[in-house]
Amino acid sequence: MSAASDALERLAESARERHAASRAGRTRVAVQVSHCSQAVGAAEAAAAAADALPDDAYLVITGCDGACFAAPQISLTRPSGDRRRYSKVSADEVSRLLLDGTDGPPRSDTEDFFHRQHRLALRDCGVIDPANVDEYILGGGYRGLARALSMTPEEATEEVKSSGLRGRGGAYFPTALKWQSARSVNRTPRYLVVNSEEGEPGIFKDRHLMEGVPHRIIEGAAIAAYASGASLAYLYVNAEAELSAARMEAAIARASERGLLGDDVLGSGFDLDVEMRRGAGGYVCGEETTLLNTMEGDRREPRLRPPFPTESGLRASPTVINNPETLASVPFIMADGAQAFAAVGAEPDNGTKIVSVSGSVARPGVAEVPMGTTLREIVCGIGGGPEDGRPLTALAVGGPSSGIMTPSMLDTPIRPGLLHESGVMLGAGGVIALDARVPVAEALRKLAAYNADESCGKCTPCREGTPRIVDALDRLIAGGTVNDLDEVRYLARIVNAASLCGLGQAAGNPVTSALHFFGGEMAELAGIDSLGDR
Repeated sequence: MSAASDALERLAESARERHAASRAGRTRVAVQVSHCSQAVGAAEAAAAAADALPDDAYLVITGCDGACFAAPQISLTRPSGDRRRYSKVSADEVSRLLLDGTDGPPRSDTEDFFHRQHRLALRDCGVIDPANVDEYILGGGYRGLARALSMTPEEATEEVKSSGLRGRGGAYFPTALKWQSARSVNRTPRYLVVNSEEGEPGIFKDRHLMEGVPHRIIEGAAIAAYASGASLAYLYVNAEAELSAARMEAAIARASERGLLGDDVLGSGFDLDVEMRRGAGGYVCGEETTLLNTMEGDRREPRLRPPFPTESGLRASPTVINNPETLASVPFIMADGAQAFAAVGAEPDNGTKIVSVSGSVARPGVAEVPMGTTLREIVCGIGGGPEDGRPLTALAVGGPSSGIMTPSMLDTPIRPGLLHESGVMLGAGGVIALDARVPVAEALRKLAAYNADESCGKCTPCREGTPRIVDALDRLIAGGTVNDLDEVRYLARIVNAASLCGLGQAAGNPVTSALHFFGGEMAELAGIDSLGDR
């Protein structure tokens, strides 16, 4: 057994003793409180549970397990192991549930929602207490870090390389190659930045991870730092994600207390400090060089590349930038082996992807599925199909830097990069189902307006082109002409071809995809029969 594994086993033994002393023989009452469930009264339900808690029970606040449609959720686990789950529990129902022993409100259809998933990064999300490092350790947490520390950094990197893991932020760059690139630069210090900005609409996966399993992100970050040679990691969290930031800060403190961060991590001789940084706000801050500029106090604008961050990033030092979902996959790879991860998904796209499902679906929420899963399975299977049986009219996939497809594309499997040559990408994994209540032109206009509002203004094509796209769409929707249609098409091509950063280079994708899939509707707006050869 390595020194790190031996140290982790001692932590686990201490955790078992604390659990036996304070929780054994008592009913566990878990209330899911997250950024989504707070909107429907989860915080009030948790407060009511605290007031009504019997003497033979203890209360745990967890994150959301992804079944956002069922919130607020409460689960009771008896000493016998019997576990009951209750959905859509209001604060005034909590005391009856805990004290009267009734079965509570009807359960939502969560079984089918979870049965269709393959949860690796999201495992235990909504189950364990995010503030309690003991629960994470007793569930097998930090085994991946202990194993990584028993290897050389090169061996740990090779393990992740063999798994085929690619970044889950939208670009899907091979994770291990980033680590190798930073370590190969003979300059210190090296940094790791966890990009938790997640500013795009319709995507809320990283917040679920930060609020539900923050220690999994910390464990993945520690492995990435060890492999890449970083001694300082920064957690960069969206300025509006208050609950995510609070739970990550608490997890960092608990991990430091247990020797899982700081000097001599798990007795291995590896040192790693982790600090929190709050985002400057704005979609463009998710672009990695813009993120670095804001950390250094500069304008939220992208940098010219090369050099790339792994060569010259934060403070001109080698810097690895990974997002929470990427890092949350790393502990599984290190603990269970590269082949266990590679066996999931559809070769060559290995592993799982967390998708945010919203819009006109019966079961909106966050789900983790193997790469290669179809949009139909995500929308109609996991999502439960269109809300109230309304027919779907469109799918907005991947966020404002992607595009819109017709329901005829539901059998498209998800994979890194383009899902369709018209510009539709998987991106960070947002899937928004639309029905006839939202005209396609209006949806397109909202995506275009978002890109225009969020443009940093550094380069002329994006700064001037994106608002002009919105103006032309407004004229079309109001009863436009062929000239307006031609201008929209022309501007989309120019913005994509000539913008400086990846966000600008994809800002025209909503237009190009809408023209491809909804050419008839767009032509009708311009007063012509069809797009023809235009």
